[in-house]
Amino acid sequence: MPANKYALLRYRIIDKCIRNKYKPYPSKEDIRQACEDFLYNSFKERVSISTVEKDLYAMRNEEGLGYLAPIKFSRDLGGYYYDDPTYSIDKLPLNEDDIEAVKFAAHTLSQFKKINVFDQFSSAIEKLMDRIELTDNIEDASIDQLVIFESGSTAAGSEHLGIIFKAIKQKTSISIEYKSFQAGVNSIRKIDPYLLKQYENRWYVIAFEPKSTKIKTFGLDRIGKVNLEDQQFQINPAFSREDFFKYSVGITTGNYKPEKVEIQFSNFSAGYIKTKPIHNSQKAITKNNTGEVFAFNIYVTPELIQQIMAWGNHAKVLKPEELKDQIKTELEKTLQGY
Repeated sequence: MPANKYALLRYRIIDKCIRNKYKPYPSKEDIRQACEDFLYNSFKERVSISTVEKDLYAMRNEEGLGYLAPIKFSRDLGGYYYDDPTYSIDKLPLNEDDIEAVKFAAHTLSQFKKINVFDQFSSAIEKLMDRIELTDNIEDASIDQLVIFESGSTAAGSEHLGIIFKAIKQKTSISIEYKSFQAGVNSIRKIDPYLLKQYENRWYVIAFEPKSTKIKTFGLDRIGKVNLEDQQFQINPAFSREDFFKYSVGITTGNYKPEKVEIQFSNFSAGYIKTKPIHNSQKAITKNNTGEVFAFNIYVTPELIQQIMAWGNHAKVLKPEELKDQIKTELEKTLQGY
Protein backbone atom coordinates (compact mmCIF):
# COMPACT_ATOMS: atom_id res chain seq x y z
CA MET A 1 0.00 0.00 0.00
CA PRO A 2 1.46 3.42 -0.93
CA ALA A 3 2.61 5.44 2.08
CA ASN A 4 0.93 8.79 2.68
CA LYS A 5 2.90 12.04 2.84
CA TYR A 6 3.03 12.15 6.64
CA ALA A 7 4.29 8.58 6.81
CA LEU A 8 7.08 9.39 4.36
CA LEU A 9 8.04 12.39 6.49
CA ARG A 10 8.06 10.22 9.62
CA TYR A 11 10.36 7.70 7.90
CA ARG A 12 12.84 10.51 7.24
CA ILE A 13 12.63 11.63 10.88
CA ILE A 14 13.12 8.05 12.14
CA ASP A 15 16.12 7.64 9.83
CA LYS A 16 17.62 10.85 11.19
CA CYS A 17 17.02 9.75 14.81
CA ILE A 18 18.68 6.37 14.30
CA ARG A 19 21.70 7.97 12.57
CA ASN A 20 22.13 10.72 15.19
CA LYS A 21 25.63 10.05 16.52
CA TYR A 22 25.14 12.56 19.35
CA LYS A 23 22.10 10.71 20.67
CA PRO A 24 22.39 7.09 19.48
CA TYR A 25 19.98 4.23 20.18
CA PRO A 26 16.70 6.23 20.31
CA SER A 27 13.76 4.59 22.08
CA LYS A 28 10.23 4.46 20.65
CA GLU A 29 9.34 7.45 22.83
CA ASP A 30 12.39 9.39 21.57
CA ILE A 31 11.27 8.73 18.00
CA ARG A 32 7.65 9.55 18.76
CA GLN A 33 8.61 12.88 20.34
CA ALA A 34 10.92 13.75 17.45
CA CYS A 35 8.08 13.17 14.96
CA GLU A 36 5.73 15.20 17.15
CA ASP A 37 8.13 18.14 17.38
CA PHE A 38 8.97 18.18 13.68
CA LEU A 39 5.47 17.69 12.25
CA TYR A 40 3.34 19.63 14.73
CA ASN A 41 5.66 21.66 17.01
CA SER A 42 3.12 20.89 19.71
CA PHE A 43 2.82 19.39 23.15
CA LYS A 44 -0.34 17.57 22.07
CA GLU A 45 0.25 13.90 21.35
CA ARG A 46 -0.73 13.40 17.72
CA VAL A 47 1.84 10.70 16.95
CA SER A 48 1.31 7.52 18.96
CA ILE A 49 3.70 4.76 19.96
CA SER A 50 1.68 2.35 17.83
CA THR A 51 2.24 4.62 14.81
CA VAL A 52 6.00 4.49 15.44
CA GLU A 53 5.86 0.70 15.70
CA LYS A 54 4.01 0.48 12.36
CA ASP A 55 6.54 2.84 10.76
CA LEU A 56 9.49 0.78 11.98
CA TYR A 57 7.86 -2.37 10.64
CA ALA A 58 7.16 -0.73 7.26
CA MET A 59 10.72 0.57 6.93
CA ARG A 60 12.06 -2.92 7.66
CA ASN A 61 9.67 -5.05 5.65
CA GLU A 62 7.58 -3.26 3.00
CA GLU A 63 9.31 -3.85 -0.33
CA GLY A 64 7.22 -1.20 -2.04
CA LEU A 65 9.01 1.50 -0.07
CA GLY A 66 12.38 0.32 -1.31
CA TYR A 67 14.02 0.69 2.11
CA LEU A 68 14.26 -2.76 3.70
CA ALA A 69 16.07 -0.83 6.41
CA PRO A 70 18.43 -2.92 8.62
CA ILE A 71 16.84 -1.65 11.84
CA LYS A 72 17.77 -3.56 14.99
CA PHE A 73 16.90 -3.10 18.65
CA SER A 74 19.53 -3.17 21.40
CA ARG A 75 18.10 -4.55 24.64
CA ASP A 76 21.23 -3.50 26.52
CA LEU A 77 21.03 0.13 25.35
CA GLY A 78 17.23 0.29 25.09
CA GLY A 79 17.05 1.73 21.61
CA TYR A 80 17.22 1.25 17.84
CA TYR A 81 20.21 1.24 15.49
CA TYR A 82 21.19 0.25 11.95
CA ASP A 83 22.97 -3.07 11.62
CA ASP A 84 24.85 -1.39 8.75
CA PRO A 85 26.28 1.86 10.22
CA THR A 86 26.62 3.38 6.73
CA TYR A 87 22.93 2.87 5.86
CA SER A 88 20.54 5.78 5.30
CA ILE A 89 17.31 6.05 3.38
CA ASP A 90 18.63 9.40 2.10
CA LYS A 91 21.03 7.45 -0.08
CA LEU A 92 18.15 5.84 -1.95
CA PRO A 93 17.34 7.46 -5.31
CA LEU A 94 14.02 9.26 -5.68
CA ASN A 95 11.62 7.91 -8.25
CA GLU A 96 9.86 10.06 -10.83
CA ASP A 97 6.74 10.54 -8.69
CA ASP A 98 8.88 11.63 -5.71
CA ILE A 99 10.71 14.17 -7.85
CA GLU A 100 7.51 15.64 -9.30
CA ALA A 101 6.03 15.90 -5.78
CA VAL A 102 9.11 17.74 -4.51
CA LYS A 103 9.11 20.09 -7.51
CA PHE A 104 5.44 20.92 -7.04
CA ALA A 105 5.82 21.50 -3.27
CA ALA A 106 8.92 23.62 -3.77
CA HIS A 107 7.23 25.74 -6.41
CA THR A 108 4.19 26.22 -4.17
CA LEU A 109 6.31 27.38 -1.23
CA SER A 110 8.35 29.63 -3.49
CA GLN A 111 5.27 31.84 -3.86
CA PHE A 112 5.91 32.97 -0.27
CA LYS A 113 9.67 33.51 -0.52
CA LYS A 114 9.41 37.32 -0.47
CA ILE A 115 7.84 37.22 2.99
CA ASN A 116 10.58 37.60 5.60
CA VAL A 117 9.39 34.85 7.89
CA PHE A 118 9.62 32.31 5.05
CA ASP A 119 13.17 33.20 3.99
CA GLN A 120 14.53 30.14 5.79
CA PHE A 121 12.25 27.86 3.78
CA SER A 122 13.35 29.35 0.46
CA SER A 123 16.97 28.56 1.30
CA ALA A 124 16.11 25.03 2.43
CA ILE A 125 14.14 24.33 -0.73
CA GLU A 126 16.98 25.50 -2.98
CA LYS A 127 19.42 23.21 -1.15
CA LEU A 128 17.01 20.31 -1.52
CA MET A 129 16.56 20.93 -5.21
CA ASP A 130 20.32 21.07 -5.71
CA ARG A 131 20.82 17.84 -3.81
CA ILE A 132 18.50 15.77 -5.94
CA GLU A 133 19.85 17.43 -9.09
CA LEU A 134 16.55 18.66 -10.40
CA THR A 135 17.60 22.22 -11.10
CA ASP A 136 19.63 25.05 -9.62
CA ASN A 137 16.57 27.24 -9.53
CA ILE A 138 13.39 26.50 -7.57
CA GLU A 139 11.36 28.16 -10.32
CA ASP A 140 10.28 25.54 -12.87
CA ALA A 141 8.96 27.09 -16.08
CA SER A 142 7.05 23.95 -17.04
CA ILE A 143 4.96 24.18 -13.86
CA ASP A 144 4.10 27.81 -14.70
CA GLN A 145 2.57 26.58 -17.93
CA LEU A 146 0.32 24.12 -16.08
CA VAL A 147 -0.60 25.81 -12.80
CA ILE A 148 -1.65 29.35 -11.89
CA PHE A 149 -0.86 30.05 -8.23
CA GLU A 150 -2.50 32.72 -6.12
CA SER A 151 0.22 35.04 -4.88
CA GLY A 152 0.74 34.95 -1.13
CA SER A 153 3.38 37.67 -0.83
CA THR A 154 1.59 40.90 -1.70
CA ALA A 155 -0.54 41.43 1.41
CA ALA A 156 0.11 44.75 3.18
CA GLY A 157 1.79 44.28 6.53
CA SER A 158 3.55 41.04 5.57
CA GLU A 159 6.88 42.76 6.26
CA HIS A 160 6.05 42.49 9.97
CA LEU A 161 5.63 38.70 9.89
CA GLY A 162 9.23 37.91 10.79
CA ILE A 163 9.46 39.98 13.97
CA ILE A 164 5.97 38.98 15.16
CA PHE A 165 6.68 35.31 14.50
CA LYS A 166 9.88 35.65 16.55
CA ALA A 167 7.96 37.32 19.40
CA ILE A 168 5.35 34.55 19.43
CA LYS A 169 8.00 31.85 19.46
CA GLN A 170 10.02 33.52 22.23
CA LYS A 171 6.93 34.71 24.16
CA THR A 172 8.15 38.29 24.07
CA SER A 173 5.81 41.28 24.33
CA ILE A 174 5.76 43.79 21.48
CA SER A 175 4.62 47.37 21.01
CA ILE A 176 2.89 48.25 17.75
CA GLU A 177 1.92 51.49 16.06
CA TYR A 178 -1.66 50.67 15.12
CA LYS A 179 -4.24 52.51 13.04
CA SER A 180 -7.84 51.44 13.55
CA PHE A 181 -10.12 51.64 10.52
CA GLN A 182 -12.88 53.03 12.73
CA ALA A 183 -10.95 55.68 14.67
CA GLY A 184 -8.59 56.51 11.81
CA VAL A 185 -5.79 57.58 14.15
CA ASN A 186 -2.49 55.94 15.13
CA SER A 187 -1.93 54.69 18.65
CA ILE A 188 0.83 52.76 20.39
CA ARG A 189 -0.43 49.42 21.69
CA LYS A 190 1.52 46.99 23.85
CA ILE A 191 0.45 43.39 23.24
CA ASP A 192 1.44 39.79 23.97
CA PRO A 193 1.23 38.00 20.59
CA TYR A 194 -0.24 34.47 20.72
CA LEU A 195 -0.55 33.39 17.08
CA LEU A 196 -0.71 34.50 13.45
CA LYS A 197 -3.66 33.80 11.17
CA GLN A 198 -4.20 34.41 7.46
CA TYR A 199 -7.64 35.09 6.03
CA GLU A 200 -8.52 36.29 2.52
CA ASN A 201 -4.82 36.98 1.77
CA ARG A 202 -4.49 39.24 4.84
CA TRP A 203 -2.45 38.50 7.96
CA TYR A 204 -3.64 38.99 11.53
CA VAL A 205 -2.03 38.59 14.94
CA ILE A 206 -4.15 37.36 17.84
CA ALA A 207 -2.80 38.86 21.03
CA PHE A 208 -3.56 39.66 24.65
CA GLU A 209 -3.67 43.38 25.38
CA PRO A 210 -2.79 43.97 29.07
CA LYS A 211 -4.35 47.46 29.09
CA SER A 212 -7.82 46.21 28.15
CA THR A 213 -7.23 42.71 29.63
CA LYS A 214 -8.72 41.23 26.46
CA ILE A 215 -7.57 38.95 23.67
CA LYS A 216 -7.88 40.89 20.43
CA THR A 217 -7.20 40.53 16.71
CA PHE A 218 -4.94 43.06 14.99
CA GLY A 219 -4.59 43.31 11.21
CA LEU A 220 -0.96 43.49 10.10
CA ASP A 221 -1.96 45.85 7.27
CA ARG A 222 -2.84 48.43 9.94
CA ILE A 223 0.47 48.15 11.78
CA GLY A 224 3.05 50.84 11.06
CA LYS A 225 5.93 49.78 13.31
CA VAL A 226 6.71 46.80 15.54
CA ASN A 227 9.21 46.82 18.42
CA LEU A 228 10.26 43.92 20.63
CA GLU A 229 9.87 44.69 24.32
CA ASP A 230 12.33 43.57 26.97
CA GLN A 231 9.61 41.56 28.68
CA GLN A 232 8.48 37.95 28.56
CA PHE A 233 4.84 36.87 28.93
CA GLN A 234 2.90 33.75 29.79
CA ILE A 235 -0.02 32.65 27.60
CA ASN A 236 -3.33 32.88 29.42
CA PRO A 237 -4.15 29.27 30.38
CA ALA A 238 -7.78 29.92 29.42
CA PHE A 239 -6.76 30.60 25.82
CA SER A 240 -7.16 27.73 23.35
CA ARG A 241 -6.02 28.08 19.75
CA GLU A 242 -8.65 25.60 18.58
CA ASP A 243 -11.53 27.04 20.63
CA PHE A 244 -10.82 30.71 19.85
CA PHE A 245 -11.96 30.37 16.24
CA LYS A 246 -14.21 27.33 16.76
CA TYR A 247 -17.40 29.17 15.79
CA SER A 248 -15.88 31.82 13.53
CA VAL A 249 -16.24 32.38 9.83
CA GLY A 250 -13.20 34.47 9.07
CA ILE A 251 -11.30 36.44 11.67
CA THR A 252 -13.99 38.00 13.90
CA THR A 253 -14.67 36.63 17.38
CA GLY A 254 -15.34 39.39 19.95
CA ASN A 255 -18.27 38.94 22.30
CA TYR A 256 -20.35 36.87 19.91
CA LYS A 257 -22.25 33.78 20.95
CA PRO A 258 -22.68 30.82 18.58
CA GLU A 259 -26.10 30.66 16.94
CA LYS A 260 -28.05 28.07 14.99
CA VAL A 261 -28.13 29.32 11.42
CA GLU A 262 -30.02 27.77 8.51
CA ILE A 263 -29.46 28.85 4.91
CA GLN A 264 -31.13 27.56 1.77
CA PHE A 265 -28.84 27.42 -1.25
CA SER A 266 -30.03 26.97 -4.82
CA ASN A 267 -29.17 23.83 -6.75
CA PHE A 268 -26.57 25.94 -8.56
CA SER A 269 -24.73 26.94 -5.36
CA ALA A 270 -25.32 23.85 -3.20
CA GLY A 271 -22.67 21.84 -5.00
CA TYR A 272 -20.07 24.53 -4.36
CA ILE A 273 -21.03 24.76 -0.69
CA LYS A 274 -20.64 21.01 -0.29
CA THR A 275 -17.14 20.96 -1.77
CA LYS A 276 -16.02 24.11 0.05
CA PRO A 277 -17.96 24.33 3.33
CA ILE A 278 -18.56 27.72 4.91
CA HIS A 279 -17.75 26.27 8.36
CA ASN A 280 -16.81 22.89 9.78
CA SER A 281 -20.18 22.69 11.61
CA GLN A 282 -21.98 22.70 8.24
CA LYS A 283 -24.62 19.98 7.81
CA ALA A 284 -27.06 19.37 4.97
CA ILE A 285 -30.53 18.89 6.49
CA THR A 286 -33.16 19.00 3.72
CA LYS A 287 -33.28 18.98 -0.06
CA ASN A 288 -36.01 19.73 -2.60
CA ASN A 289 -36.39 20.73 -6.25
CA THR A 290 -35.33 24.34 -5.64
CA GLY A 291 -32.23 23.71 -3.55
CA GLU A 292 -30.76 22.43 -0.31
CA VAL A 293 -30.83 23.69 3.27
CA PHE A 294 -27.66 23.70 5.38
CA ALA A 295 -27.41 24.19 9.14
CA PHE A 296 -24.52 25.82 10.99
CA ASN A 297 -23.51 26.50 14.58
CA ILE A 298 -21.55 29.74 14.17
CA TYR A 299 -21.03 33.36 15.15
CA VAL A 300 -23.07 35.81 13.09
CA THR A 301 -20.21 38.05 12.02
CA PRO A 302 -19.58 40.57 9.23
CA GLU A 303 -17.62 37.89 7.35
CA LEU A 304 -20.60 35.52 7.43
CA ILE A 305 -22.93 38.24 6.17
CA GLN A 306 -20.48 39.05 3.35
CA GLN A 307 -20.32 35.40 2.31
CA ILE A 308 -24.10 35.08 2.26
CA MET A 309 -24.54 38.27 0.25
CA ALA A 310 -21.86 37.19 -2.20
CA TRP A 311 -24.18 34.38 -3.33
CA GLY A 312 -26.94 36.87 -4.19
CA ASN A 313 -30.26 35.21 -4.99
CA HIS A 314 -28.64 31.76 -4.69
CA ALA A 315 -28.70 31.96 -0.86
CA LYS A 316 -31.64 32.62 1.44
CA VAL A 317 -31.38 32.84 5.24
CA LEU A 318 -34.11 30.87 7.02
CA LYS A 319 -32.92 31.21 10.63
CA PRO A 320 -32.44 33.19 12.84
CA GLU A 321 -34.79 36.11 12.24
CA GLU A 322 -32.18 38.64 13.34
CA LEU A 323 -29.82 37.51 10.59
CA LYS A 324 -32.62 37.63 8.01
CA ASP A 325 -33.29 41.23 9.02
CA GLN A 326 -29.60 42.12 8.78
CA ILE A 327 -29.37 40.71 5.27
CA LYS A 328 -32.54 42.59 4.23
CA THR A 329 -31.14 45.85 5.61
CA GLU A 330 -27.85 45.41 3.77
CA LEU A 331 -29.64 44.59 0.50
CA GLU A 332 -31.88 47.66 0.86
CA LYS A 333 -28.83 49.87 1.41
CA THR A 334 -27.23 48.33 -1.68
CA LEU A 335 -30.29 49.01 -3.83
CA GLN A 336 -30.38 52.62 -2.68
CA GLY A 337 -27.02 53.12 -4.36
CA TYR A 338 -28.43 52.23 -7.78
